[in-house]
Amino acid sequence: MTSTTRPVRTPEEAAAHRRDVLLPLTGLLMALFVGVLSSTIVSNALPRILGDLGGTQAEYTWVVSASLLAMTASTPIWGKLADLYSKKLLVQAAIGIFLVGSLLCGLAVSTGQLIGFRVLQGLGMGGLQALTQVVIAAIITPRERGRYMGYLSGIMSIAVVGGPLLGGIIVDSPLGWRWCFFVGVPLAALSLLVLQRTLNVPTPVRADGERPSIDYLGATLIAAAVSALLLWTSLAGKQFGWASPTSFGLIGAGLVLLVGAIVVERRATDPVVPPFLFRDRTVVLATVASLFVGVAMFGSTIFLSQYFQLARGASATEAGLLTLPMIVGMFGASNVAGQLITRTGVWKRYLVGGAVSLTAGLALGAAVISSTAPYWLVAVAMALVGIGVGTTQQNLVLAVQNTVALRHMGAASSTVTFFRSLGGSAGVAGLGALLASVVGSRTAAGLADAGVDGGAAVGGGQVPHLADLPEPVRSIVMESYGHATSMIFLVAAPLAFLALLAILALREVPLRDTLDIAEPADSAAGAPATTPAPPTGPVLHGFVRADGAPAGGAVLTVLDGTGDEVGRTRADADGHYRICVATGIVSTVYRWEGRPAARRVTVGTDGLRLDVDLPAGAPAAGTARTTDGHPGRHELVSVIEAPERERTGADRG
Repeated sequence: MTSTTRPVRTPEEAAAHRRDVLLPLTGLLMALFVGVLSSTIVSNALPRILGDLGGTQAEYTWVVSASLLAMTASTPIWGKLADLYSKKLLVQAAIGIFLVGSLLCGLAVSTGQLIGFRVLQGLGMGGLQALTQVVIAAIITPRERGRYMGYLSGIMSIAVVGGPLLGGIIVDSPLGWRWCFFVGVPLAALSLLVLQRTLNVPTPVRADGERPSIDYLGATLIAAAVSALLLWTSLAGKQFGWASPTSFGLIGAGLVLLVGAIVVERRATDPVVPPFLFRDRTVVLATVASLFVGVAMFGSTIFLSQYFQLARGASATEAGLLTLPMIVGMFGASNVAGQLITRTGVWKRYLVGGAVSLTAGLALGAAVISSTAPYWLVAVAMALVGIGVGTTQQNLVLAVQNTVALRHMGAASSTVTFFRSLGGSAGVAGLGALLASVVGSRTAAGLADAGVDGGAAVGGGQVPHLADLPEPVRSIVMESYGHATSMIFLVAAPLAFLALLAILALREVPLRDTLDIAEPADSAAGAPATTPAPPTGPVLHGFVRADGAPAGGAVLTVLDGTGDEVGRTRADADGHYRICVATGIVSTVYRWEGRPAARRVTVGTDGLRLDVDLPAGAPAAGTARTTDGHPGRHELVSVIEAPERERTGADRG
């Protein structure tokens, strides 16, 4: 069971604990802020950038897509690396990669260089998004983490929505567009120094001194599959048609690579995205909810700056200021919800409330947004969306982290973040295509009804300059952008409702007060993990797998030569088990989800390692080795040799 009793600290201990957490957290949040900011700050600067570098409309798309692709595809890989290697070293590497990429972007002299450097920047951003949450999980218990997740969500919200405002100010200032890339470099460098001095996080230690293995093939297939699908959503409708051979080729390649990745991950020793995570109901539902929250969040908020500029005639700086209700809603809700979650230890009610607010805000936006709508109505819709995003985006990660062992925290956290980024990327691409289509058709219809020739000013799919348009055309274009933005909110609202349904189906588990979950043995099944066994002696250990994937929770019963039970244990989430036994011949009986296997083995004084793979429907052969790696004596025994009490007990487990 998870603990719901908070540890008691003296005032001095509490102050020292807050200091030990807040100092490294400051460095992490600075790095995350500039990483997320870099993805939105260029939105108002891109026309100027491409104009100065002589870029084309096709290159415009690639400048946006390059960093998004690299960030999304690399997120699960960074998370898995955090489960294998030093989290501190990895987060510093991610900051370093991002810092170098940002400097090079600011120094680019051609669009080709800029696109390449944006890929480097995106790799660093992927690491920052994944590793920040993993490091926080390694130094803060889930019960306290709610408060700090509020800070994290608030910082991300400000960066996402405030980026265009800062970008507009920089572009309109004498500094020039290059400072959109340079502005985050000092903060990134400072965060490196802060983390070097203050961050102390344990490096993962593998069981029995095993060296970590990297699933290179799985990582490659996942990155390639995601890249193919994101290329399709990002470029279809711009570089090629939605129903063109190129579209079908990218979709087909993405799906084939995805199937290949699933096959490889099921058989890998250390998969990048462990398949057994998806046996957990909380992980599955939180992942689904994060996907739809990502679509709704990025898909609706990213176009608000364009709405205020092209539907309401605001400047770039004014457009940023007009989105303040959303920023305030995100920041306020994330912090209030985080404080309440830490105080109470429960989280589902806040996720449900946030999803309801997000759905209501999007529905209201769909009903009221237009080029002439009263600003206060639009502000209410934005505030509701902000409250919904601030309450849900990081707390979904928290819900998953609360159910996962520390050794899998990187893979689990980055999986949820990955699907949120994937949803956001697909949402921006798909809803952007919808906006362009609605604007084009509605503008053409409006001009035809008015008998006005819009000329080249509104042709070719280019973003128009309102100041250059004559009054009749200007009004029609503004009305078209207002209507198209309301359509985006209309499409995003049902997706937010799907996120709400997934959140409602979550089973709430009170937040624990420990960094790691209790031993699997203590457990949920109600049976003790280990029956009386010799307190000292040789160690029998190994891994239990089913179809190549870890059989977490598999029950092992050890019997002596007369068939009497002398010990029992349960495999952890990795499928690893460990139990002390006596020397000599013993029988081992494994059961997992109704699939049995049994061995008779000889245990020497130096112990024995026995790895077992359970194929579907039948007992399996295993590999036995002594702890120094030499083969041990073993033979298959019938499960019938196990006493009836073992079979029923294992089934209960």
